[in-house]
Amino acid sequence: MRVGIIGPIGSGKSTLSHLLANYYNIPMVKEPVANSRFLPLFYSDMKKFALISQNFFYGELFLSMWETKDEPALVCDSTLFSNLVFAELLKLEGVMNAEQVELTYKIADAHMELLPDVDIHIVLVRDEDSLFSNVRKRARELEEGQYNYLKFHYANYAGVLDSIFNRYNVSKQKILYLKVDDMFDQLHFNELVAQIEEKYQQLQYDQQTLDL
Repeated sequence: MRVGIIGPIGSGKSTLSHLLANYYNIPMVKEPVANSRFLPLFYSDMKKFALISQNFFYGELFLSMWETKDEPALVCDSTLFSNLVFAELLKLEGVMNAEQVELTYKIADAHMELLPDVDIHIVLVRDEDSLFSNVRKRARELEEGQYNYLKFHYANYAGVLDSIFNRYNVSKQKILYLKVDDMFDQLHFNELVAQIEEKYQQLQYDQQTLDL
């Protein structure tokens, strides 16, 4: 089973990815953004560094996904679709222009042509208060003072992600919306695993039915 985790800033993508990778004892593709040297540049001047930063993030993520493309099972902490959401949100904010975003799509398309798709796109769902609370708890210096940016991000994330899924004709059957809370609570984590496995088994059944 190959899964990709998608969700807004502070939704717990890395947390769930680590927990699933440990639970199934499978590789994890880490999101390259958090430790990127481009991230401070982006936050210092979004308009100047948005295009350069976004495409660096794509390149780094592509390399990690390319190196694990033959793994039969893995967890991807972020996907190329997840990164495209940021480009679209930055366009809505007036940080990136339409030409820059289309260039970003072309680069992402070139990457995606070389990579196998994941079996399930897991979209993490939290309310806004919970998202802001998680951002405060992890206390990343770069995210301090970014209230307006995060507020806009949270308000528009779901709609933009849906438009990207539609653009790439992602089957709704392959998308699992997971409402998450405290993922370190064993009962809650077990419930999340059960939903993921039920989705995967249904996909396997549907594929077998098509093959008959």
